[in-house]
Amino acid sequence: MAEGSSTLMTAVVSLSVFVVGLTGNTLAIYVVLRHAKMKTVTNIYILNLAVADELYIIGLPFLTTQNVLSYWPFGSFLCRVVMTADSMNQFTSIFCLTIMSIDRYLAVVHPISSTKWRHPRVAKVVSAAVWVVSFVVVLPVVIFSDVQDTFNSCNMNWPEPKHVWSTAFILYTATVGFFGPLLIICLCYLLIVIKIKSSGARAGFTKRRRSERKVTRMVVVIVVVFVLCWLPFFIINIVNLVVIIPESSVTAGIYFFAVILSYANSCANPVLYGFLSDNFRQSFRKVLCVRSVRCKTNGVNDGDPSAPRTEKSTAHDCVVLSPRNQAYRDPQSSQAHPSRTQQQTCTAPPLQANLPPLAQVD
Repeated sequence: MAEGSSTLMTAVVSLSVFVVGLTGNTLAIYVVLRHAKMKTVTNIYILNLAVADELYIIGLPFLTTQNVLSYWPFGSFLCRVVMTADSMNQFTSIFCLTIMSIDRYLAVVHPISSTKWRHPRVAKVVSAAVWVVSFVVVLPVVIFSDVQDTFNSCNMNWPEPKHVWSTAFILYTATVGFFGPLLIICLCYLLIVIKIKSSGARAGFTKRRRSERKVTRMVVVIVVVFVLCWLPFFIINIVNLVVIIPESSVTAGIYFFAVILSYANSCANPVLYGFLSDNFRQSFRKVLCVRSVRCKTNGVNDGDPSAPRTEKSTAHDCVVLSPRNQAYRDPQSSQAHPSRTQQQTCTAPPLQANLPPLAQVD
């Protein structure tokens, strides 16, 4: 009875993560590809991160089926494909986050000299290089993943001495795919903090500077969530090298939680984009046909030197789309005003009007 309940819970949790992750990442990929002004340097890296998360999520039903049936029913070829895509997500995600952190460092610490490097064309080349490097890094998975004869499960089928190969691979993935890049990321943000503290008192808080800090904050949150979601998985694997963890329902539950947490990271990222980026939020609302507050932006939200600038706006350049579109609310006041007074800041469009072009990612 307990085993049946555990299997059912595994299937339900995995299905929930799959649906949310697939929907969210597909939406993120669509809005970046669909809207020209979303193709900024930061968003190109986010696009690649979303593609990597999508690949990871697509493999979840196969692995869940194996957990429910207690064997792999899909054959050797699909085993190798799923394991490779699964591993590539891990490396591509952390490499993308590392590149995004380096990009934030260049934007904040070297805003002038880094202009030629912080360009969408350069970002596309760097992203392609990230995928190539990730594939090279996961070549051991491509070569050695297979259906094991003993347990009939899809896993790494190491040659002899298996213990040495397994230990070396765990240390290799932990170093190259987590702790090494994390060290670079921490160094980037340490230098950013030093720069902000040293220049904040001297320089005024220009709109562009505030915008760069918003994007930097978004990247920091994404990195922190990634670390929190993946750290338990790597800790369990490393601890298991030192001390053999006994098999029990408790340890199996802990390991299942760690694995699901790593998958949950892939469906958390689109939610973070929506909460932390005004333009992602606007794009999501436009795709989902949600009417809400929309504000004009100055078009330089992520400090992308190659992006076109739009007309500057103030805190009052917001329109509230109500069902009847008859009144608006001043963000600096608690009073509602008739629509004719909107001419002071912006004009309410008719109900049938299309949304304006999206500004860049903030």
